[in-house]
Amino acid sequence: MIKPTIDMGYLKGILSELLCIPSPSGFTDQVALFASRELEKLGIDYELTRRGAIRADMRGRQTSPDRAIVSHLDTLGAMVKNLKPNGRLELVMIGHWSARFAEGARVTLFTDEGAYRGTILPLKASGHTFNTEIDKLPIGWDYVELRIDAKSDSREDLEKLGVNIGDYVAIDPQAEFLDSGYIVSRHLDDKAGAAVMLAAAKAMVDNKLELPVDCHLLFTISEEVGSGASAVLHGDVAELVSIDNGTTAPGQNSRETGVTIAMKDQTGPFDYHLTHKLIDLAKDHAIPHQRDVFRYYRCDGAAAVEAGNDIRTALLTFGIDASHGYERIHESALESLAELVALYMQSEPAVKRDAERMGSVKGFPESQGAGVDPALLPQPIGSGQSD
Repeated sequence: MIKPTIDMGYLKGILSELLCIPSPSGFTDQVALFASRELEKLGIDYELTRRGAIRADMRGRQTSPDRAIVSHLDTLGAMVKNLKPNGRLELVMIGHWSARFAEGARVTLFTDEGAYRGTILPLKASGHTFNTEIDKLPIGWDYVELRIDAKSDSREDLEKLGVNIGDYVAIDPQAEFLDSGYIVSRHLDDKAGAAVMLAAAKAMVDNKLELPVDCHLLFTISEEVGSGASAVLHGDVAELVSIDNGTTAPGQNSRETGVTIAMKDQTGPFDYHLTHKLIDLAKDHAIPHQRDVFRYYRCDGAAAVEAGNDIRTALLTFGIDASHGYERIHESALESLAELVALYMQSEPAVKRDAERMGSVKGFPESQGAGVDPALLPQPIGSGQSD
């Protein structure tokens, strides 16, 4: 097993291009086409679902039990809910994010026939007019509106411009790649994850590294609205590792450096055996890492399990500051994460018995609690015989 060198120029270049492609959930065709072209350049076979989720196939020595690694191409965004009498637009969020982070954002409004630029503003946006009333305005999507950069002083003006209820609003990323290694942008969740996956795949291809089992690279298009990897899995997949953002914030153990390995999110614990396999890989290859638990978080793995897939799931993350806001990461975390992903792709299955959907107890894992002094565990009372 080899820890390959990650082409960070490629990773950051792909990330920069991904960030420039508007892709709020439901408006993801262009970003799916971009990812497909990148897979073609790498010589990796792939196919798309009806709606555009991608399943790429990297062949291994054996086909089962195979594995999948997943990131999502869709982002947060907004949609027009109403055309207002003042020529502004009422919005609803796509995905789940606070209007606090929307205020002041530059956006692109996509109509049936074209697009307009605009700005999301609080209802009271003029300091010279409203003075301190601005600071008393509540935070919420009911208290912001979209001002488009076209003559629109009335609902009729908006209609003449071709604006309709249901038009998509894509939020500008405002990306900055700094010499310090920090990357600041919206939508790093999860376009950084997609870039990590492509960079890891490139390292595998460039170094002609062998895979022990088939590995499917999944790029989903509806994670931010909850359905994610529910319909893109190959039937033989036994392990699914999600690549997404960690939450660098007070009370969390995530960092902007190294790999943050999630132990649990709001949907429950991740698979014990797969998660500890990833921890061991990081330890054995000196990849900096830490563990964390996320309380208000779900990922593609949850959607896959909820769709009825009996699979082991794990979550590897890059620590992100101000998640679902104006986010910040460090490129060193992306490099460490891509290294760990490449190592995982070269590793044997976490549990060989997983080649069969159902089977006897033979080969079932026995490592949970192994080696614990029995005296530390509850003991049954009596022998089970009646007096």
